[in-house]
Amino acid sequence: MKTFACGDVVPGCSARFSAADEDGILAQVAGHAAHDHGIHDVTPELVQAVRDRIVSA
Repeated sequence: MKTFACGDVVPGCSARFSAADEDGILAQVAGHAAHDHGIHDVTPELVQAVRDRIVSA
């Protein structure tokens, strides 16, 4: 199981995600970024920032 806290990348955001693997986290985060932060173009840099902060639960 993997977890990610959006606030680790976007200060002040309290959203947290969990999934079996990194791909599951990234899928959830992409939807969250678009819906809650207005980020529709997820850059490779943003993906890397998220990957760097995903931890094993």
